[in-house]
Amino acid sequence: MHFMTSKKKNIIEEPAEAYEVTPTNEVTSEELHPILVQLLEKSIKEIEDGKTSSHEEVMKRFREKFPLQK
Repeated sequence: MHFMTSKKKNIIEEPAEAYEVTPTNEVTSEELHPILVQLLEKSIKEIEDGKTSSHEEVMKRFREKFPLQK
């Protein structure tokens, strides 16, 4: 077993530089890669066609497949 012998504590300090970040909430399709746009369109179509499962359904199948002992 390894014990700390130093009484020094780690100190967190603010960085010396200040970074300016301008968040963009909206991303236009022109900024997205064409393959990503295709994947998003495919995913939206699958949702509209009812080819997806809810979280509850997925967790139920998971628990049936992998029963955890308590």
